[in-house]
Amino acid sequence: MSGRQGGRPTLEQVAARAGVGRGTVSRVINGSPRVSEQARRAVARAVAELGYVPNQAARALAGSRTDAIALVIPEAEARLFAEPYFLDLIRGVSAELADADRQLLLTLVRSEQERQRFEQYLAAQRVDGVLLASVHGDDPLPDRIRELGIPVVMNGRRSEAEPVPYVDTDNIGAGRAAVAHLVARGRDRIATVTGPLDMYVARARLGGYMAGLAEAGRIPDNSLVSAGDFTEEGGRRAMRGLLDRRPDLDAVFVASDVMAAGARGVLREAGRRVPHDVALVGVDDSPVARLMDPPLTSVRQPIEEMGRTMARMLLREIAGTPEEPRRRVLPTELVVRDSCRAVSGS
Repeated sequence: MSGRQGGRPTLEQVAARAGVGRGTVSRVINGSPRVSEQARRAVARAVAELGYVPNQAARALAGSRTDAIALVIPEAEARLFAEPYFLDLIRGVSAELADADRQLLLTLVRSEQERQRFEQYLAAQRVDGVLLASVHGDDPLPDRIRELGIPVVMNGRRSEAEPVPYVDTDNIGAGRAAVAHLVARGRDRIATVTGPLDMYVARARLGGYMAGLAEAGRIPDNSLVSAGDFTEEGGRRAMRGLLDRRPDLDAVFVASDVMAAGARGVLREAGRRVPHDVALVGVDDSPVARLMDPPLTSVRQPIEEMGRTMARMLLREIAGTPEEPRRRVLPTELVVRDSCRAVSGS
């Protein structure tokens, strides 16, 4: 006997009929092994009675998979294709999934409407798992994905206490290494261009900058801190602000190579020589760093390896045999080039 009351039945109705939570229903429909046999039978019975997406549910309950993994990047196309970071991350994810014979679905989520549409797509059980990149601190998407019972791994994290599995790099160490290098090169008035401070990665790099100053016996000065947004134009704006406030600065730690390229342009327009007048250090060690004039000293992140590690972790989550630890922080390394010579060499 059908329990349908008219209209398409919802996940909540299935949960109510089965006497379980929404997340349990999602896990059962997604074929997760982390569900009791009693709950599985109750959900299967409710699905049959309500007629909830019968064909998809039947396939999932039979243990089949979509073999598709979504990589979600909540950024505009312009930033996606302008930043080597994302291209390297995609390369690593794609290589690992190809080895596992899984299909990669690249998804951009740029608005609340697109986020809601993507959640509906996930609720229809069209992917086995989700990889999330460039997540801002107030983004609810990671938690919504978990509520749907879909395995998820993040690139980076929203906070120090992130509950969702993630792969990150040592961003605090990146800032500390950059400042220590600048201090060792005889620089006295070291500024920084941060990323957007609603992102943990930007706050961590700023924290590393502050820690580096403290370790060198320097007193932090807010006039030497300027917020950017990880874009070249954001780097330009932030550098103009720094020069307006502190024309005496002699070094800048910039939280990404792309922003450092923007900062370099402003310094050139202002008649400041790099590295003679102002030393520069970036983050990522991307092709941007190698092609700058002079080549940019930068903190290398193992970006492609991050993508591979994320994909491996997610595949283990999907299989119900999660890797331990489920939160990984990969090391960074300072790569020294000509943008940061000693003062005495000027």
